[in-house]
Amino acid sequence: MSQSEVIRGGPPRPADEAMLSVRALAKTYNAGQRTERVAIADVSFDVAVGEFVCVVGPSGCGKTTLLRCLSGLLSPTSGEVRFEGTPLQAVPDRLSVVFQDYSRSLFPWLSVNRNVAVPLKVAGVEKRQREARIREVLQAVGLGDVGRSYPWQLSGGMQQRVAIARALAQKPDMLLMDEPFASVDAQTRFDLEDLILRVRRELGITVVLVTHDIDEAVYLADRVVVLGRAPSRVKEIVDVPLEHPRTQLGTRSSDAFGRLRRHLMELVTTA
Repeated sequence: MSQSEVIRGGPPRPADEAMLSVRALAKTYNAGQRTERVAIADVSFDVAVGEFVCVVGPSGCGKTTLLRCLSGLLSPTSGEVRFEGTPLQAVPDRLSVVFQDYSRSLFPWLSVNRNVAVPLKVAGVEKRQREARIREVLQAVGLGDVGRSYPWQLSGGMQQRVAIARALAQKPDMLLMDEPFASVDAQTRFDLEDLILRVRRELGITVVLVTHDIDEAVYLADRVVVLGRAPSRVKEIVDVPLEHPRTQLGTRSSDAFGRLRRHLMELVTTA
């Protein structure tokens, strides 16, 4: 059995079926009060099975609010999110989230192995299967030899790899990521970008990633959803027809990359 078969599991889905459907999503904080604030006005888009979609927009436009609504961590004021055809009411079992602040998402008193084991224990996975899965996902993110270490003994980039491994441990169909590489240095960021592209390719996982970095969005995505200023609406959805596999030097130096980057910059800065 291949590593991808062990980690993913579940029946295959039709390639043209939307894994995530967002329709007329809106979110207002403190509705009806003097402090009422409309964060999202009207957002609609689909994410196909196996697709990598990035969400970009001006600072404060509601990107994180949108991702929390997509994950089931936050209820929208109106509109609907469907995950694998079912209206989203809470965080589904086959969806995992990776946050920006890895230092707060990991338990410093638990070893790497035990951090990754947390969602597996909650799901009632038997010990022997749990241990095998921990080894598999740590190997998948390049951390096969640090299982007994503690998060505080690792670099920032390694800690974020642990957070990604923990998210993958539950065999998710979709991975939601909220600016997951924003807190690391530039070289580590490039390494993590390449890691998530490799994981996506090897495991066939669907990814939605929120980022403020236009270059990152172009490098990673199949499509980019561009939000306007708050209260957010979808300004444009941009296809990214760059070839795979992508490389930091070759892809970023191509004319096609430059044209896409310039177009997205214009959309975001004039939103």
